[in-house]
Amino acid sequence: MGVVDRASHAPNDRSDPRDDPFAAQRPDAASAAPAPPVRILIVDELQIFRDGLRLLLASDARLQVVADAAGEHAATALIRDLRPHILLLGSLPSDSGPLDMLSRLAAADLSVRTILLVKSINAPEIVTAFQLGARGVVPRDSPAAALFESIDAVSAGVYWIGHERVDADVPSMIRRLEHERNDAVRFGLTGREVEVVRGIVTGESTHQIAVRLRITDNTVKRHLVNVFNKVGASNRVELALFAVYHRLIDD
Repeated sequence: MGVVDRASHAPNDRSDPRDDPFAAQRPDAASAAPAPPVRILIVDELQIFRDGLRLLLASDARLQVVADAAGEHAATALIRDLRPHILLLGSLPSDSGPLDMLSRLAAADLSVRTILLVKSINAPEIVTAFQLGARGVVPRDSPAAALFESIDAVSAGVYWIGHERVDADVPSMIRRLEHERNDAVRFGLTGREVEVVRGIVTGESTHQIAVRLRITDNTVKRHLVNVFNKVGASNRVELALFAVYHRLIDD
């Protein structure tokens, strides 16, 4: 059975703030005026997944699913016509994949804040996704709260990776690392420090790294401070991006 792309039947009221969709969230917005809902487009090849997200997001009155689509062609047309604020982008029924779709959206100058819904967190793919304009990456098996929080963060202009917001200028970090990549030299990391970095890249918490390496949480923190000093990173996200670009954990 073919999949029918569905869109909201609400009138296409040009008076809503689509040209500046997040204006109502700014501090200087009129306090008496309720904020318009965040308009969301869901794209995934599985209808049952799209239907599940529709039901979940309908529980939050601040969110409005304006359409869903199974593939890139229909989704691109919906982005152009409906101008959603947020694109929830899952798996696609083709060999191209979400990253290729992001590339083509950027080439077509179609701007939408995109959250990738992925099977697992993969640091190299995260780097590529952010280079192509993605704003968030959320595992598909995340709890509902993480999805809602990621939408809130991305709507506010903050990046999101895994289960936490990223209070950093991710595009600037990527551009700087890209510029420095060919100047990479030995960083003097010990074997244990490399294993700590591996945990950061794969999304492990401090405690999870400690358990895997059979050391204490405080020892992990001390290793992290040493690594930060050696490579010049200031936070975990920057360290993960740095490690990917400089292939610090390549086997």
